[in-house]
Amino acid sequence: MGIADRRKPSSEGKLWRLCPFWQSGNGSSSSSSTQNFQQHKIRGRPHVDDTDARSSSSTVSSVARSFLPTRRRLRLDPANNLYFPYEPGKQVRSAVRMKNTSRSHVAFKFQTTAPKSCYMRPPGGILAPGESIIATVFKFMEHPENNEKQLDRKSNVKFKIMSLKVKAGMDYVPELFDEQKDKVSVERILHVVFLDVERPSPALEKLKRQLAEAEAAVEARKKPPPEIGPRVIGEGLVIDEWVRIS
Repeated sequence: MGIADRRKPSSEGKLWRLCPFWQSGNGSSSSSSTQNFQQHKIRGRPHVDDTDARSSSSTVSSVARSFLPTRRRLRLDPANNLYFPYEPGKQVRSAVRMKNTSRSHVAFKFQTTAPKSCYMRPPGGILAPGESIIATVFKFMEHPENNEKQLDRKSNVKFKIMSLKVKAGMDYVPELFDEQKDKVSVERILHVVFLDVERPSPALEKLKRQLAEAEAAVEARKKPPPEIGPRVIGEGLVIDEWVRIS
């Protein structure tokens, strides 16, 4: 009989550990047993180092940031395509305006899947905060094999625009993007789209305006800088006589 009495509390303790939310008619017994169960969980909880916790939190934060969209430094117009007039057998041009919308100086660089038939002016550079530029893209258009027009269709040729945050006063060299690969961002992937020159369209008219603006900017850069100093109306060798009236 004594042995049975000694085993009974052990079986009840196991039952409480398995069912901590099971309540009996005795409220005080249920409360004390639940408290004992919670204390048992706290005592049995493994120790977590603060350093490990911070490391785990940092890892989770970096993973979460990888799913967030990359903040762009440049605003492009057009944003997704490069429009070319459809003129087979000729060198055609496209244009894209880029504006630095960040608070720092930004270097940009172009890459293309067709470097033998395409080139850009300029292929790269540095923009100050708020500064904009129109880049011109030159492409030689070959005749299609099946002699069919590819109007309003995307070509297989693509352009990638990359950006890199730099310090003010730094000179642009393409090697910057190789030296700081981990800080380079891909701004856009632009697709080539052909436009019918015989059919007016808003995209074609916009392209003509941008090309004219880009040409004007190139001509302006060719002009010599203005001279610093007072403006001279005329030059001569003879000095006027000063006649004094006494």
